[in-house]
Amino acid sequence: MNRLPFSQDIVNIVFEGELRGELLKVFKVILRLLAFLAAAQYCFADRPEYQHGISLLHDLKYPADFEHFEYVNSNAPKGGMLTLSTTIPNRNFSGAWGMGVTNAAGLERTIDKLLVRSADEQSGLYGLLADGVALSEDRKSLFVRLHKHARWHDGRPITTADIRFSYDAMMTSASSVYGKAYLDSWIESLEIVNSREFIIHHRMEFTHSNLLALTTFKVLPAHYYADKEDPFEPTLEVPIGNGPYQVAEYDRNYVLYNRVSDYWATELPVNRGRNNFDQIRYEIFSDATVARQGFRKGLFDLYVENDVRYWHTGTQPSHEELTPIIRDTRQVDRWIGQKLTLAVNLERTLFQDVRVREALTLAFDFEWQNRVLQRNSQRRAYSYFAGSEFAATGLPTEEEIELLLPYRSQIDPRVFSEPFNLPESTGRGINRGALEKARRLLAEAGWTLVNGQLENGEGKLFRIEIATNQTYAKRLLIPYTQSLKILGIEARIRLLDSALAVKYKRQRRFDLFLRGLDFSSPPTGSLRAYFGSESAKQEIGGNLSGIQNPVVDALIANAESSTRIKSAAIATRALDRVLMWGFYHIPLNMPDIERFMYREKFGRPRDSIASYEYLNDGQARVIDSWWIENSVYADN
Repeated sequence: MNRLPFSQDIVNIVFEGELRGELLKVFKVILRLLAFLAAAQYCFADRPEYQHGISLLHDLKYPADFEHFEYVNSNAPKGGMLTLSTTIPNRNFSGAWGMGVTNAAGLERTIDKLLVRSADEQSGLYGLLADGVALSEDRKSLFVRLHKHARWHDGRPITTADIRFSYDAMMTSASSVYGKAYLDSWIESLEIVNSREFIIHHRMEFTHSNLLALTTFKVLPAHYYADKEDPFEPTLEVPIGNGPYQVAEYDRNYVLYNRVSDYWATELPVNRGRNNFDQIRYEIFSDATVARQGFRKGLFDLYVENDVRYWHTGTQPSHEELTPIIRDTRQVDRWIGQKLTLAVNLERTLFQDVRVREALTLAFDFEWQNRVLQRNSQRRAYSYFAGSEFAATGLPTEEEIELLLPYRSQIDPRVFSEPFNLPESTGRGINRGALEKARRLLAEAGWTLVNGQLENGEGKLFRIEIATNQTYAKRLLIPYTQSLKILGIEARIRLLDSALAVKYKRQRRFDLFLRGLDFSSPPTGSLRAYFGSESAKQEIGGNLSGIQNPVVDALIANAESSTRIKSAAIATRALDRVLMWGFYHIPLNMPDIERFMYREKFGRPRDSIASYEYLNDGQARVIDSWWIENSVYADN
């Protein structure tokens, strides 16, 4: 037998005389060293293979050694000022999302996230604060490594102490109910490995939705908030940031951002060719009408027109402003689904009969309002995922039928036999065919026309209220109430301010509520929040109608577990059919093209491939790749 380093002779000496204490110290040091070596060997064996980016649905477009995104000009000059407009008042600089008080316009430019989404891929995420990510083979643990050069604006390094503080703050903050509910639904625990590495342990398996959370999760500076109570409370005190810009000054009329001269991430591939303006200023206007006049007078440089009426009438500079105006459009593939829809409150007994919900859907004459009010510029949504490969079209495929068959007895038989469609009118007069079908459905549901008004067997009149906090939407809804009146339904419109709208949604005090229901493509990351039974139980969230359907839940789980775009599309199309034939919403229009005007002072890369981002919204904003020069376009 091999003799151990510590023989019996040495052990005897340990317990004799003055050497005992010193040798015990040596013995303890050696034991610690052996333990460290054993742990190091274990860690080395299980050490994650960090990657520069991650996608659960497709191969990454950009390799580990990529220099810059394809849709930027890496040699774009720096300098000058970009002036934009906003109707958002300066009421909050906390940077927290989902807390009820909107952040100041442009504040996201001061805040870097762990990962950033590229603008020319459906789900390609690349490192920003994080320079490495790795997913365990069982997809239950995500390893994240912070960039060694990541810094706050005060020069302090960004470490996992900030990650721990940020996570704990969100989970305990009274102002972060929505964020806490979302993270707690899937994060089992957050494990800190060292100052740069941490592990997120999932309750089940990571999905695309969970990864997207890393593109929105705000990392807080722990040292800054050491003597402050709640970092998620709305505040006018500007906290320390870590992004390419920082707040220079603001008042009630504007907010000004300066580019950070020693920004730590300027030369990262995800930033090269971006953040080219020395200053970005947001002028605050009371509403869009005033903003349009401000643009005409040259008070700011770019205006995104969301009201098609004003786009067609044109905007010319005033005689004092001589810089020519360029008008352009962009196709944005990132957002799919229903730009506007009417959510039906399923908690109302009135709407628990699907025939009633279908009748209300048939009564909306989309073609009339599109012709008269929107110059035929809009396309109706016939899917929850309209404008994408995730939308159901025609009859279900064999793969979809395979997913749907186990639930055949629980879903509308038309799911298998008919493509979902809605009646189209000529856009003139009354859509009699649709109204006649709606009347038959209401009769089957027990509603009888008495003296021009619908009554049920108990003599109760059919009365509903349509709520919205969008002033412009009133003109879209008034024609709908007239169609409902023909059916004998008394409908009125209630216009809410922002605070009351939140209360209405939280307490589900509405019958129908006009809302947006568009999704970031691919939509798999949002399905549970918008259609899942658990989300229906939340006070406020995406599932405004309150859908609680076990078939829907099962199909969502199938879509979330998909590892490729193709399988995700099959599952999502099957889900789409069940939802559409459930008539939980009255679909209006699809997300539109982006219409914008700008002054002829900018250089632009050929940015048409950046179709998964908006011009001046989201993370990889296309406007951040522009620069100031005389020519309008420049090659990469």
